[in-house]
Amino acid sequence: MVRSSAFRIVWDTEALNQFKETLEYLEEQSSQAPRIVKKAVLDQIAQIKKNPLIFEVDKLKLPEDKDFRAFIVFNYRITYQVKTDKDQIRILRFRHTSREPLGY
Repeated sequence: MVRSSAFRIVWDTEALNQFKETLEYLEEQSSQAPRIVKKAVLDQIAQIKKNPLIFEVDKLKLPEDKDFRAFIVFNYRITYQVKTDKDQIRILRFRHTSREPLGY
């Protein structure tokens, strides 16, 4: 699904907090790491604005729902929901891949 107009990105409050906390943690480890991770994540999100189905269906969502998708940047898994009727993409989760996944 390639569109001439981009979908609007909406961050779930919890996902945005997880992203910010991760960047703060990385800042304690390295001055460059948060910038690198932030840029990589936002670059991928820019891609899904134009083509939200570019990434695979989220296998952790049960029952499976094609509107829930996920991608990994470095070791961070970002889960999002495509709301075609609203031209919207909701970023639902931002978590390290080593963390045990929780149900929706």
